Amino acid sequence: MEMTVGAAAEAAGVSAKAVRLWESTGLLPPAQRTDAGYRTFTQDDVAVLRFIRQAKALDLTLAEIKDILDLQRCGATPCERVTTLLDAHIAELDRKVQDLRAMRRTLVEARRAARDSQRRGEEALVCRIIETADAG
Repeated sequence: MEMTVGAAAEAAGVSAKAVRLWESTGLLPPAQRTDAGYRTFTQDDVAVLRFIRQAKALDLTLAEIKDILDLQRCGATPCERVTTLLDAHIAELDRKVQDLRAMRRTLVEARRAARDSQRRGEEALVCRIIETADAG
């Protein structure tokens, strides 16, 4: 059964705009067209759209998703590539968490230093919270 871009998008849980974008970037094979020029999609296309939606939910980029789909379309099993990509994303998240924890410590220390400066009666040019923060 063939369906319009809107019906395919709805069936996959994405927007019609996303379907058009993913088709134009090669994530989805070029759609068949009716005599009037309307795109038509199959259940297989909907399955690919769902895969793309789920891959995006795992924070994979469109380029990464295209790489995975290209491997699959060439007959390879892309699960090893997916594992590598997910490991890289996990490592990046771990780095971001460390950076956020360091930033939190910096903010807490800046707030403490400003409070101490205020208690000592020190004047601030603009705002002691920023003026007493250690930017290093």
